[in-house]
Amino acid sequence: MGSCNGKGTEKIQKRVAPLPKGTKNPCHHEIPEVLTTVSLPTIAVLQAPDTSGLRLKTRQFMVPQFLENFIQSAFNTLIETKVPIEGGTLVVSGDGRYFNKEAIQTIIKMSFANGVGHILVGKDGLLSTPAVSAVIRTRKEKPFGGFILSASHNPGGIDEDFGIKYNCENGGPAPEKVTNLISEHSKKITEYKIVADVPKVDIHTCGETSFTVEGKTVKVTVVDAAEDHVNVLKDCFDFDAIKKFVSRKDFSMVYDSMCGVQGPYARKIFVEEFGLDESVLLNGEPKEDFGGPSSAHHGHADPNLTHARALVEKMGLTSTGAPLPGVDVSKVPSFGAAADGDADRNMILGSQFFVSPSDSLAVIAANADAIPYFKRAGGLKGCARSMPTSSALDVVAKEKGIPLFETPTGWKYFGSLMDTAEYVPFLCGEESFGTGSDHVREKDGMWAVLAWLQILAVQNPDESKPLRTVRDIVVDHWRKYGRHYYARYDYEGMSKPLSEKVMSTMGDNAVENSKRDEIECADSFSYQDPVDKEAPLAKNQGMRFLFKDGCRVVFRLSGTGVSGATIRLYLEKYTKDEKEMLNDPFEAVKGLAKKAMEFSKMAEIFNEDKNDDTGRCGLKSEDGICIPSVIT
Repeated sequence: MGSCNGKGTEKIQKRVAPLPKGTKNPCHHEIPEVLTTVSLPTIAVLQAPDTSGLRLKTRQFMVPQFLENFIQSAFNTLIETKVPIEGGTLVVSGDGRYFNKEAIQTIIKMSFANGVGHILVGKDGLLSTPAVSAVIRTRKEKPFGGFILSASHNPGGIDEDFGIKYNCENGGPAPEKVTNLISEHSKKITEYKIVADVPKVDIHTCGETSFTVEGKTVKVTVVDAAEDHVNVLKDCFDFDAIKKFVSRKDFSMVYDSMCGVQGPYARKIFVEEFGLDESVLLNGEPKEDFGGPSSAHHGHADPNLTHARALVEKMGLTSTGAPLPGVDVSKVPSFGAAADGDADRNMILGSQFFVSPSDSLAVIAANADAIPYFKRAGGLKGCARSMPTSSALDVVAKEKGIPLFETPTGWKYFGSLMDTAEYVPFLCGEESFGTGSDHVREKDGMWAVLAWLQILAVQNPDESKPLRTVRDIVVDHWRKYGRHYYARYDYEGMSKPLSEKVMSTMGDNAVENSKRDEIECADSFSYQDPVDKEAPLAKNQGMRFLFKDGCRVVFRLSGTGVSGATIRLYLEKYTKDEKEMLNDPFEAVKGLAKKAMEFSKMAEIFNEDKNDDTGRCGLKSEDGICIPSVIT
């Protein structure tokens, strides 16, 4: 799926529509010679994009006019902000989840009605989120933007989640000033435009289909899903060096696409480019439900220790990242990695060794010169992390004299920094398994995996010598920079009013908590974009408790869930004592978790009422800590 069988996008089959007048199309209605735009009445419904687009239950998007309202609100925003839509090129694709194909057909019809002249669609409707960014940034047609159909790592299916977001001409997520306008338009929209008679476009065959709309020729081009993104990655890395390294007899690997969109990309790179056997691929076939309940990950394509069960077990680990007892280590692969549903996230594993996303980001920064994209530009010029991400990156940046930025959660906050020449090449990441650079304007799961393989290749130049492993590299990193023990507790599906009360209670008590002997600062994080001075101040981005010894406790309401509220608790403990560097990370931060319960009053607040219609209220406790839904 997703491949054009190596023919490339320049050698594509051309198809012309409409069919001759009176001819029946596959949808069994007569197609006029000239298609016309109609405006249909609709009822405004507030649609407020969150951290990364609009995410709701699939059935909500299937309600008549709901998807149409969002698309028209987006077009109205683009017209208002003078984006060159008329005759322009737009990218439309998604991660293949349920309703992806149907949504693409609707967006095609609405795009032509709003003046778009050319639409690029990935074969089978598939493009990973970083691939959409690559297509926008590198195609000769110079798209003005794109719609990405994805709810990222959330489950897919008719009873699960769907999402949509708009990416701008730089290939990155629309900034807050744009998503705010979309939300405002969604509240006052009265009609949407559509070319209703456009026949169903074949998105399963690479080629062009042209139509005549209002006297103008418009077209849809179906392109190879992997080609543009792989070409960008080849510019970042030395594929020949990586191929040589992965062919070592003492090296083995496995890659889990978790039945998401990454499958075609993984096959293209690891099998076709590097010559590895197909057996290195797990769950490589994209599925609308990401494998559903019968899969090892139960259809939850989220690359972490909890959900990527097949990979974690194969790498000889438990769901807490500890080595599985009784495992034949000789049969455990040297390297393992996974992607989420839309392939922008990654998880890195060594043989019986888990690399936290924060550590992964810091290790890449420390070894940036191993990556050709960084080295040929004279090294990293800037880096950034989301506020909840551990400060492991900060230590590396300080040692290397690189500017570091701390932003709210959400890749859109990195965009203006990556577009600033003095900070390029640029590295950034989030604790939620997202890593990337300025090669595209999205986090990029495959980029992170190739960065690790490149580092391994550089550190293993002589095949006759013992393999330097993932564990070796990380432990050596800790010895040099210190270790940032880190854990995230997720409390999912909670009552929204009570979740907001937890956050407001901490805000109200911030001054009092700042007076505690061990606390350096307690505040609500806000952020003003240092480059885009017109960007609105991002307020209430999480409660921070910064300790005098370098430890941190952070609380944040997540914007990626669709049912109830999710409170995320982040715990970070720093040590430079080599004797303390190989402890269990979850045990290391337990003391901080108990303090977090004191700060938040979670147990008292959530147990004061019964469940409401927004989510659950009761929380059980163990050893003075409210038991989370997931720990990563």
